[in-house]
Amino acid sequence: MTVWTFVFLVGGLGLLVTGADVLVRGASQLASSLKISPLVIGLTIVAFGSSAPELAINVQSAWQGEPELAVGNVVGSNIANILLILGAAAVVTPLVVAQQLLRLDVPLMILASFLFLGLAWDGLLSRLDGFILFSGIVAYTSFAVIKSRRESQAVQAEYEAEFGEMESTSNQNSMMQFGLIIAGLAMLVFGSDLLVESASDIARSLNISELVIGLTIVAIGTSLPELAASIAASLKKEVDIAVGNVVGSNIFNLLSVLGVSSLIAPNGIAVPEAALNFDIPIMIAATIACLPIFFTDARIDRWEGWLFLGFYCAYIAYLALNATQHTLLPMYSALMFWFVLPLTTITLLVLVWRTFRQRRV
Repeated sequence: MTVWTFVFLVGGLGLLVTGADVLVRGASQLASSLKISPLVIGLTIVAFGSSAPELAINVQSAWQGEPELAVGNVVGSNIANILLILGAAAVVTPLVVAQQLLRLDVPLMILASFLFLGLAWDGLLSRLDGFILFSGIVAYTSFAVIKSRRESQAVQAEYEAEFGEMESTSNQNSMMQFGLIIAGLAMLVFGSDLLVESASDIARSLNISELVIGLTIVAIGTSLPELAASIAASLKKEVDIAVGNVVGSNIFNLLSVLGVSSLIAPNGIAVPEAALNFDIPIMIAATIACLPIFFTDARIDRWEGWLFLGFYCAYIAYLALNATQHTLLPMYSALMFWFVLPLTTITLLVLVWRTFRQRRV
């Protein structure tokens, strides 16, 4: 470990912050100029772009025959997207959840998670499985854009009938907005790569095992673009982009990243038994947990953000204890299973019941 390692670490963080700001700015301006809602921009352009590190790492690992890294990267990133990124964004500012997310995108994210589990149940994601997953992202993206354009045209027609014809945006401005998005994505991808590499070097120099590095730094590192983009969007009050980025990124990771990886891998992607027994169920549980939290008042409050962050810290702690086979692991597992999880489930059910009664009244 040299001084350059810390320089690359700081440089990677700087690129992530700057790239996220540029990306959100370009995406929100593009949404306005193309008459596409910011939510759809968050679900597509921002989400797909900020998932570029996962795609790059998975394609490389699939081609080189490293299935554990390919599957673990997607599953770990999806868990981080919900618990870490949504939690951090909600702590910055409470997030209002759009009705489209409640009715379509979050259920679709849950459906994609169960589809992945079903296809991977035999321990292998074949090329046919990859084609099924990738077909899903093509259909989803096309539907989201077409639906948004139709809604926006209806709103635009109503506006013009009331106030007169709206001014069109010039091609030059559109090119500038695309330029901002491309520049922001480039900085996010390059910054995340610098940060993951430098953080891994620091971890190795401190004698932290490679397994712990893979379970934590790689998953968190590839999710840093989503984290930076969502927090930047929260600070700019672009809450549709902040929440849509996370939901869209998870859908993209499951359908596109795993789909492309399975198509490219010579013999498909083998799914480790440990992932089927623990990590994938944790990912599905975190995904399902979005519904009751999103459903209560259609917003994510700060305390709910702290709840998500607390669960992510607990998950990372479990991974570290399990990787090192620490003597505290049995007691920690029992505490989580018999106390923390039931208490959280009861709290969520009470919130849903209270919201239901308020709406009936």
